[in-house]
Amino acid sequence: MDPLGAPSQFVDVDSLPSWTDVYEAKHLDSHENSAERAQVNVRSPFPYRKDINAKIILWKGDVALLNCTAIVNTSNESLTDKNPVSESVFMHAGPDLRDELQKLKGCRTGEAKLTKGFNLAARFIIHTVGPKYKSRYRTAAESSLYSCYRNVLQLAKEQAMCSVGFCVINSLKRCYPLEDATHIALRTVRRFLEIHGETLEKVVFAVSELEEATYQKLMPLYFPRSLEEEIQSLPCLPADIGNAEGEPVVPERQIRITEKPGVPDDASDEEGLEADLSFIGSHAFARMEGDVDKQRRLILQGQLSEAALQKQHQRNYNRWLCQARAEDLSDIASLKALYQTGVDNCGRTVMVVVGRNIPVTLIDMEKALLYFIHVMDHIAVKEYVLVYFHTLTNDYNQLDSNFLKKLYDVVDIKYKRNLKALYFVHPSFRSKVSAWFFTTFTVSGLKDKIHYVESLQQLFTAIPPEQIDLPPFVLEYDARENGPYYSSYPPSPDL
Repeated sequence: MDPLGAPSQFVDVDSLPSWTDVYEAKHLDSHENSAERAQVNVRSPFPYRKDINAKIILWKGDVALLNCTAIVNTSNESLTDKNPVSESVFMHAGPDLRDELQKLKGCRTGEAKLTKGFNLAARFIIHTVGPKYKSRYRTAAESSLYSCYRNVLQLAKEQAMCSVGFCVINSLKRCYPLEDATHIALRTVRRFLEIHGETLEKVVFAVSELEEATYQKLMPLYFPRSLEEEIQSLPCLPADIGNAEGEPVVPERQIRITEKPGVPDDASDEEGLEADLSFIGSHAFARMEGDVDKQRRLILQGQLSEAALQKQHQRNYNRWLCQARAEDLSDIASLKALYQTGVDNCGRTVMVVVGRNIPVTLIDMEKALLYFIHVMDHIAVKEYVLVYFHTLTNDYNQLDSNFLKKLYDVVDIKYKRNLKALYFVHPSFRSKVSAWFFTTFTVSGLKDKIHYVESLQQLFTAIPPEQIDLPPFVLEYDARENGPYYSSYPPSPDL
């Protein structure tokens, strides 16, 4: 503790300039005269977002001195590492920290564990273990380092933390190349803020003098501070920018089906995530997806094999995914109509769709489809369930059956395979009839997965109440229709 009357050694995070502030102070709004008027044809997959930049701070200093809600400590599996970050954290936190760490019984690589901050200005410490780097095991190291950053952020979200101070997790003792690790750190934080930005107010990257130059160099790639900086940074992005959540993409895990194995494909068929965005156009369903009915007729006529259609479908989906990564979808995200919550009784991820929050007649539904893909691409790789709240929807919230059919046709096969249940909460008679027709005559593969749920009590038999964030109006409606029992259940403050 500081002696009485002595100035505090701790740093107030609110006093530090944001990433945007530093740029504007240097450029004096010069970008408004050029880039703001520029015609941007191809946008970066990490577009200029002033709201996100305002949450980011790059600070040269000791992470242990920050008064964030939580700071990050990088350690080894036994949580006894003696790197400069850990030693400073232990020194400022005091002896009680070591006693609490013994109760955690270690931490595996990529995991994140929480302790109190004790004598630190930070309320909590999030401990994580970065991977040991060897070039021949690079893929495993990248995935583990991504998990470190992602798990720290997820823990901060679950604990409703306002701010997080990151040290550089890849310690020198573990031999991870600084520049490679910085790419993973920055894009993981960027993707998390795109999806869950409302849960965090500040993210601080606390770096040493040795690390500062690398962060200064790479941050404009993932957090461009103007359209001009976005355009300038685009050619410098690495080939692998990860998936929708920043996780490294492993080429060996991507199944690629060819019509004639062993025979080289025609050059014109080589279309992947690097396809020219100009080919996609401005949200044109026809150009992005093609005529699905015509393709099915060709199959029946024997002119297009099932394998060839699946290959073509994968290319179409990849185009959608690429466009979803490049598009500014903040207006759709602000609706809070689609979000991830906890897990069901089987441990499967729960995704929530709030029907009343979708103003169908007022928004660009093609952007809504892009946002769905942007959020769900990473979720759908594992088993998941959907909870659709039909509560208090009206004609302005009704999703058109043609849109739902297009969505079903566009998404990757993993979405359909790994969706284990769709809970239709507070359905009306009309919505039940519409759903029956849709699942019987349009997408029959979905029919057996739909479960109509009349009350929250019924929903809680499949998903524990503490594992799902409920909009307040859903709670109020259920209490009114099914009794006051659930009115005391605390709603999510963000919905």
